[in-house]
Amino acid sequence: MSLWNKLTAEFIDIVEWTEDRPEVMAHRFERHQNELKMGAKLTVREGQLAVVVNEGQLGKNQVADVFTPGMYTLNTENMPILATLKGWKYGFNSPFKAEVYFFNTRKFTDLKWGTAGPATMRDPEFGAVRVTAFGLYVIRIADAKTFLVDIMGTKAEFTTEDIEANLRGKVGTRIKEVMPEIGVPVIDLEGKVTLVGEKIRERIAGDFAGMGLELCEIQVQDIGLPEEVEKAIDQQGAMRAIGNMQQFGQYQAAQAMRDAAQNPGMAGTMMGIGVGGMLNQGMGNLFQQPAQAGGGISGTAPAPAAPVPPPIPGAVSFHVAVNGQQAGPFDLAALQGQLQAGSFNRDSLVWKAGMAAWGKAGEQPELAALFAHMPPPIPQ
Repeated sequence: MSLWNKLTAEFIDIVEWTEDRPEVMAHRFERHQNELKMGAKLTVREGQLAVVVNEGQLGKNQVADVFTPGMYTLNTENMPILATLKGWKYGFNSPFKAEVYFFNTRKFTDLKWGTAGPATMRDPEFGAVRVTAFGLYVIRIADAKTFLVDIMGTKAEFTTEDIEANLRGKVGTRIKEVMPEIGVPVIDLEGKVTLVGEKIRERIAGDFAGMGLELCEIQVQDIGLPEEVEKAIDQQGAMRAIGNMQQFGQYQAAQAMRDAAQNPGMAGTMMGIGVGGMLNQGMGNLFQQPAQAGGGISGTAPAPAAPVPPPIPGAVSFHVAVNGQQAGPFDLAALQGQLQAGSFNRDSLVWKAGMAAWGKAGEQPELAALFAHMPPPIPQ
């Protein structure tokens, strides 16, 4: 072997990058004194790009040739830009100094973004509302030359961590500009997250392209609304679910009376008599009572109360005292139900028209039939 062949055999003749770490975006091929053998084999795998740079001189005019996936023999034929920069003539085949940068062109996913602070939106229903948002975005290297010159520089290795803070800030700032313009009511925002993501991507894709990157996707995972707005939305949903308020009130009263009948204690006494009285007087009018005098708007007189029909002639009805409060009047059937529920007994104070004062139920002749089948109190 000649001395020349021995020396050239020490130069690098295989150039490739086998890095498999998912966060690495670009890598500079390391070799002794940056010397490559003319005719060296360059291997560019799927999902990679390679850029050959003239002796570390970065700039729009110094960046040399770009190689897509494939296997290449480096020579003056497939490196026309580098050959022009070096001034090679007549197919000169001596070793040369150059740098080879590999770029990972796959998509980089699960990169996080979020608004640095609330964005103020004008909503037709709630007025000015402060909204926050966060989610994920996806990028990939689209222009290796631009990315190398403007972003990576001479770093030996470039990862998503090196640029993620910058990109997160761009997304978070831009969304504060976009959200007031998308024209979606705040109550519908969470159902329009795909539309919001598309609008943000359209707005900031140019900023990413200026760095040699493609913004592939913006995902909006959550939109935060003020607590008072969320409560108002919940209340509106509850009102729509209830529907007819009068029927709902009647249903609640019936449920309360049933629960009182099952509880013979003090709560049962109060609910049994009070709710029973409301039902006998017509629960359907509970939500239609007129406003208090003077409570009308602009002095408007309150609507008159619906008339309550008088008792059936000959029917006996009594008022009942419960915790110092008057309830009723109740007819015998209503009192019979309260007696069975345990909320009415001989010692309950009652009154009816014509009585001079309140008296015990067990002492009223009209109520004697109610207690006929009940034993008297055990003597003390």
